[in-house]
Amino acid sequence: MGAQWKHAGRIQGSSKRGALISKLVKEITVAAKGGDPNPDHNPRLRAGIESARKQSVPRDTIERAVKKGAGLLDDQVQYETVNYEGFAPHRVPVIVECLTDNRNRTASDIRVLFRKGQLGSAGSVAWMFDRLGVVEATQAQAGIDIEGAAIEAGAQNVEPLEGDDVPTGHTGARFFCDTTDLDIVSKALSQSGWTVTLSEFSHIAKSMVELADTEKKEVAEFLNSIDEHDDVHRVYAGIA
Repeated sequence: MGAQWKHAGRIQGSSKRGALISKLVKEITVAAKGGDPNPDHNPRLRAGIESARKQSVPRDTIERAVKKGAGLLDDQVQYETVNYEGFAPHRVPVIVECLTDNRNRTASDIRVLFRKGQLGSAGSVAWMFDRLGVVEATQAQAGIDIEGAAIEAGAQNVEPLEGDDVPTGHTGARFFCDTTDLDIVSKALSQSGWTVTLSEFSHIAKSMVELADTEKKEVAEFLNSIDEHDDVHRVYAGIA
């Protein structure tokens, strides 16, 4: 089924790493504001902190982000979620999720970034995606029956998680569920010994656009330019 689109080499280079850390900190802030600031009772916050730790974000930076989201600091920032829909080159459907403190600035920047594609209105491509809960997790043992784990946790579907996100000798999986079951599935996996690294609502493309290699490169460059914007939190695209 696939998860959100992610560009290759995301954390290579100081500028890109800085942008990634900024996004991770913003996610923690929003998660703490939208739910319990105690990560033991807030799966989204717990997953955000785990992701930040994996990228060696300093502990005091993480703690400050939690306090900021919980309203315990004077320098509070009010973020709101804004989605933009449209098409990348070659008619690849795209949903861009932003966290912004200035809607007008973000809208103007997104219009510019979509010049090589086509920015649509609300709902123009959303119907091409399913809105699901997604949990990514790893288990410190190879060869785990991920389908059995999915059934026990109450997930609808599961697929292997591979690459740099899975340590050597571990099993990684991406679990899919109804949005209303996200908290239940996340907690069930944690209680079964899985380390949850992501727990979020996601847009999953119903079908993928097949492209030639040269076309894929063009689309990747387009998606990269969007993903690198400070206000862009996640990018979802229907590309194989």
